[in-house]
Amino acid sequence: MLIRRETPADIAAVRAVHTAAFASADAPEAVPVEAPLVDALRADDGWLPALSLVATDADGQVVGHVVGTRGTVAGAPVALGLGPLGVLPGWQRRGVGSALMHAVLGAADALDEPLVVLLGHPEYYPRFGFRPAVDLGVTPPGPWGPRYFMARPLSAWRPDIQGPFAYAKPFADL
Repeated sequence: MLIRRETPADIAAVRAVHTAAFASADAPEAVPVEAPLVDALRADDGWLPALSLVATDADGQVVGHVVGTRGTVAGAPVALGLGPLGVLPGWQRRGVGSALMHAVLGAADALDEPLVVLLGHPEYYPRFGFRPAVDLGVTPPGPWGPRYFMARPLSAWRPDIQGPFAYAKPFADL
């Protein structure tokens, strides 16, 4: 497996990854929101090409994708919204998601980003250093409980980064 930046040639494969990864067993023909969300994020000012990463197999086929986009805390561009992170079903539980997570966090840290936030499972994401965002003084943008809205401070984090978080605009359109 190789982790690298997404290229324009990967767009259809990234869409296919998120469509398969988030498919509903109850409605397998339905397109999950994550697939068009990534397309909408690409067209948004919050898109950060250096933080859209793909995992490829030995033949170069895209098997996973993660993206971090510009978010704000109290209106300041000092945070990233992480996600979606998707892995093809046949590649799940094989370390691809963890590799993508480590890669995107490392890239964000190298770019001097102070904070990464996500909505996710509270039993899964702490292994990557995430904790409830409210513990850092960052509040969720919607009706999500603080248990699922988590943050990971990076090297450039400062304790004065506090207030309400806002994702890139396409998240609000979900």
